[in-house]
Amino acid sequence: MNDRENCRENPCTGEPDGGPWDEGLLEQELRQAAAVLDPVPDHLLQMAVDAYALHDLDARIAELTFDSLVDALPVRGATDTPRMLTFQAGELTVDVEVTGDGLMGQVLPPQPARIEVLGGPQPGTSLTADDLGRFLTDAPPAGPFALRLHTGGEVVVTEWLRA
Repeated sequence: MNDRENCRENPCTGEPDGGPWDEGLLEQELRQAAAVLDPVPDHLLQMAVDAYALHDLDARIAELTFDSLVDALPVRGATDTPRMLTFQAGELTVDVEVTGDGLMGQVLPPQPARIEVLGGPQPGTSLTADDLGRFLTDAPPAGPFALRLHTGGEVVVTEWLRA
């Protein structure tokens, strides 16, 4: 029996798995080299994140109508105040409070919903809003984020914001 008969073959290429031309290992090494020698510029990464947000083309976009960083009056002596956000898509309103401890919010009019906290191309954190539309997570967003809401038969996506 020769060496080739002792090895398990890759069904796609007929080459022995784990041999000198292991595609998975080669791809990993090429990715590492590219990351060091030719890293992706930050503006292209941001464009990729923005483009990913478009994969729900049939989703309605919820417009940011209130941001406490921009619209609220400052309170003297107040420190570490939560960021308050309000998004609106037609009759649907989403109020969100962003703190260092996580997100808390409510869907109005009150209704159950499945909510994803998006943070880039990876799958988002899934939340469930109760019958009163309330939702909570103890994982604060670690960068740009958006919310994707599945309410009844429609999908609503908020604008992307930095935490």
